[in-house]
Amino acid sequence: MTAETIYLDCFAGISGDMALGALLDCGVPTEVLREGLSALNLTGYNLDVKRRSGQPISANSFRVEIVGDQPHRHWLEIREMLTTGSLHESVKKTALAIFTTLAEAEARIHNQQLDQVHFHEVGAVDSIIDIVGFAICLDHLGIKRVICSPLPMGSGLVSCRHGLLPLPAPAVCEILKEVPVYGVALEQELVTPTGAAIVKAVADSFGPFPAMTIDRIGYGRGSHVLGDCRPNLLRVVLGTAIEIDEAREIEVIECNLDDWSPEGFPHLTEKLFALGVLDVALIPIQMKKGRPAFQLQVICRPGLGWEAQRCILSETTAIGLRYRTEKRWTLPRQIGSVLTELGRVAVKRVETPAGPVLYPEYEECRRLALAMDLPLKNIYAAVSRCRTSEFTPEES
Repeated sequence: MTAETIYLDCFAGISGDMALGALLDCGVPTEVLREGLSALNLTGYNLDVKRRSGQPISANSFRVEIVGDQPHRHWLEIREMLTTGSLHESVKKTALAIFTTLAEAEARIHNQQLDQVHFHEVGAVDSIIDIVGFAICLDHLGIKRVICSPLPMGSGLVSCRHGLLPLPAPAVCEILKEVPVYGVALEQELVTPTGAAIVKAVADSFGPFPAMTIDRIGYGRGSHVLGDCRPNLLRVVLGTAIEIDEAREIEVIECNLDDWSPEGFPHLTEKLFALGVLDVALIPIQMKKGRPAFQLQVICRPGLGWEAQRCILSETTAIGLRYRTEKRWTLPRQIGSVLTELGRVAVKRVETPAGPVLYPEYEECRRLALAMDLPLKNIYAAVSRCRTSEFTPEES
C-alpha cells in the first residue's frame, strides 16, 4: 500500500509562515493559494512570496503585508468565517481543526469557556491566512499522511498582548501535550502557537524520518536569525511511503530490567503491538551479583523506533535503551483459511524451501476449542489433515 506522505523536519522549530512557505516551495502555485483565500472575503492585506538566499540553503519566504488596521477576532467569528465561506470541505475541516486546537488551549490557559475565547495575535489576518493557506496547500498536494519530527523548545521571554510570557509560550506548552519535544540552548521562540497547533492538528505521528521515496523538498524561512547559527528553516519532504508487511530491515530495541514486575508485560505488549511493532519478547537472564532479571526485546520497522522507545520508557522501569538496525529474511506467506471437519479455521500458507506449509492461527484455534469444548490439539490436528490446495486466501 502506498500513501502520499509529508514529513515536517522541524530542526529549527515551526511557525505558520514557515509551514506555508515550505508547502509553496513544494510546488503549490501561488495562484492556487490566492484563489483559495478569496473564499474568506478578507481585505487589507498583500501576500509577499519570494525565494531568498542569505543562509546556507535558499528557501521560500512567505509574509502577509497588512494594509491598514485589522481587528483581532473571537473564536466564534473565525469559526463562522470558516464554516459559512466557500472553502473546499477538506480545507475547511483542516483549518477548523487547527483553530479549534488553538481555541481549546487558550480556554484552558485563561479559564474560559470555548465560546468566550478572544484571539489576539492568532486572530489577526496574517495568522488566519497562515492557517487557512496551509490547509489549502495540504489539500492541493493530496497529502494523506503527515509525520512530524520532535520539536525543539527555546527558553527566555516573549512579548505579546498579555505582556511578557515565558518561552515556550503557555499556549505552545498546552497544545503540545503528549508530543515529543526537547530543549535547546536558545533564548528565542522556535515554536509559535500557530506552528504548534498545525502539527498537533494534522500530524498522524511524531518521530524520525520515515521510510519513503522522496519526491519533492520544500524549505520555509523563519523571520529571525537564530543565536546558535542554525538555519532558521522548516524543511518539508514530500514522497511516497511504502508500507511493507515483511520489512527486510528492522530495528531491534533492548533493555535489561531487574526491578520491574513482569505483571506489566501483557499491558506493555498490547500497547507496543497497537503502535505496530513486529514482535515483543521477555527473556529471563541473570545479571551482576547473581540478580535475576529480564531482557526486553522489541522488533519494529524503521520509523517506529521512536514511538516504541517512548512507550518502553513510560511503561517500564528502564532508564536507558539499546537499539540497532538489522537485516532479516522472511518466507513469503498468505493469510487465509481452510475448511476442516470441525469448521473453517484461519491459517497462514507459508512458502518454505521444501514446499508450501499450512500453519494454524492460535487465537482462532483457541476460540474453536473453547466453543466446541475440545482439546486445542484436536483443532491443530484437523488443520494438519488439510492439503495446501484447500487453502482459501483472505480477500484483500
